[in-house]
Amino acid sequence: MTKYIEFFKRAFSGDDVDYTKITIRSAVLLLAIPMMLEMAMESVFALVDLYFVGHLKESGYAIQTVGLTESVLSVMYSIAIGMSMAATALVARRIGEKNPEQASRSAAQVILVSFIITFILSLFGVIYAEEILILMGSKPEAAAYGKDFTRIMMGSSVIIMLLFLINGIFRGAGNAAIAMKSLWIANIVNIILCPVLIKGFGPVPAMGLTGAALATTIGRSIGVVYQLYHLLVADTQIRIALSHFIPDFKQIKSIVKIATPGIFQFVIASCSWIFLAQLVATTGGENASAGYQTALRLMMFFILPAWGLSNAASTLVGQNMGANEMMRAEQAVMKTVKYNVIFMLAVSVIFFLFGDYLVGFFTQEAEIKDFAKNALHIMSVGFIFYGIGMVMINAFNGAGDTWTPTWVNFFGFWIFQIPLAYFLSKHLEMGPKGVFISIPAAETLITIFAFILFKRGKWKTVKV
Repeated sequence: MTKYIEFFKRAFSGDDVDYTKITIRSAVLLLAIPMMLEMAMESVFALVDLYFVGHLKESGYAIQTVGLTESVLSVMYSIAIGMSMAATALVARRIGEKNPEQASRSAAQVILVSFIITFILSLFGVIYAEEILILMGSKPEAAAYGKDFTRIMMGSSVIIMLLFLINGIFRGAGNAAIAMKSLWIANIVNIILCPVLIKGFGPVPAMGLTGAALATTIGRSIGVVYQLYHLLVADTQIRIALSHFIPDFKQIKSIVKIATPGIFQFVIASCSWIFLAQLVATTGGENASAGYQTALRLMMFFILPAWGLSNAASTLVGQNMGANEMMRAEQAVMKTVKYNVIFMLAVSVIFFLFGDYLVGFFTQEAEIKDFAKNALHIMSVGFIFYGIGMVMINAFNGAGDTWTPTWVNFFGFWIFQIPLAYFLSKHLEMGPKGVFISIPAAETLITIFAFILFKRGKWKTVKV
């Protein structure tokens, strides 16, 4: 027992570790433990908001607004994740080459480019918040009710981007503990502020749905302050100086080369999810939309830790390729697949056995619960494939081969999933159930293609 306690302490310590030398099992687990907890904390943001707003008087409008806003924000997340993939790939490769100075310079350049892009897009979201909600399928009265929530969340996109991006930098360096701790801090603040700002406390007035947006934004901002301290001030392997932010156009070109397909990769997936959300809202109405968004938040709560586990493959592939250990990089991926399959199998069992209880925690409205349970049961059929597929995708990204998963996502989501969802829900008149069925079907196809391409090994030739 003492051995396991010491291992967990080591995973949480944030100490520098040479992941190209220790055993593959230890490398995967040392990275995966904090990465899983980091991603679990990211999903807690949405669940905490969903819980508190689900108990507001206008809970149907509130739940729908939170869900639709998260769907739109997923485009921002896509940019943040795409840029963080570039940061992880570049930093991991330079750390594997034992060049922390160049790793720090690369990190600063990614932050510079990302900040400019996200700031411009966030302004668009602030100005057109109400119109965005209506475009997503919300009724005018529901959009008017939720526009302030959407405006604040879209306006804080720069904070969201920094939270994802800087954590990607630390993951690339192998310091997943700092990434984890930043989200723990952000979530603790959010959990404390949510009931205070939503319901009011003492001199603080009740702000309802707007309070949820403020709580989340303040929590994330404090998490970013913690990150910046460790990036700019603390004595860590990645230490950015102000001079590193001077534009280096050769470096920026390399970043854009890796990040552009990475952004497209997640924009493709995000736009597919947006289309599915709109399809559910138009074929099933507000209750179907609220039930679907509830199911998605629950699903993401469990899938994001699996994504965190798969991030270990990204770091290990990048660092081992930097150390010219190609066989070890591939072995690390297959070991990560094994652990992720076990985790996702357990999640499937939980959803089938306790789906009713989990949904009831967020809403007691019978029709919303029925849609949510139906969505959970159908989507969980493909969980094992999700687990394998996300490791494959992260392995490609860690190698800097961001085009392969981009094309896989394009065919899986846009050529297969969207037409299938439309055909089942509209032409076969299955409504929201048809949309739910399209999700595991597409994820299974994506996983099969990604696994075949990974085994072909073209990713091993990528230079970054």
